[in-house]
Amino acid sequence: QVDLMESGGGSVEAGGSLTLSCVASGAPRIRSYCLGWFRQAPGKEREAVAAIDADNSVSYQDSVKGRFTISKDNANSTLYLQMNSLKPEDTGRYYCQAEEYDCYAGSWFLGGYTPDYWGQGTQVTVSS
Repeated sequence: QVDLMESGGGSVEAGGSLTLSCVASGAPRIRSYCLGWFRQAPGKEREAVAAIDADNSVSYQDSVKGRFTISKDNANSTLYLQMNSLKPEDTGRYYCQAEEYDCYAGSWFLGGYTPDYWGQGTQVTVSS
């Protein structure tokens, strides 16, 4: 069982920055997992934002490329999402996920993909 705990959300003005963190516990070999972020805005479907796999390959949603950076610290079992140049359309609840088997960074962007482990989410609100 892997437990994921997100932090770092908040309210910022457009153009601002936030860094989300996700600490994974219960996974002694987190370095072998695929990790990623989904977000969901009120009234909208969830969407994959970014993911990183065991080989440190990354994938991003087109709308965040060049603005968001996903990274991980295997020693501290922590996943990060650095978000710059935030826009109001980035508003939503951001969820961290982990998947141990049969995954790669692009998996997050496959239709209907549901990783095994999810956090409770952290709210990001960007005002114009």
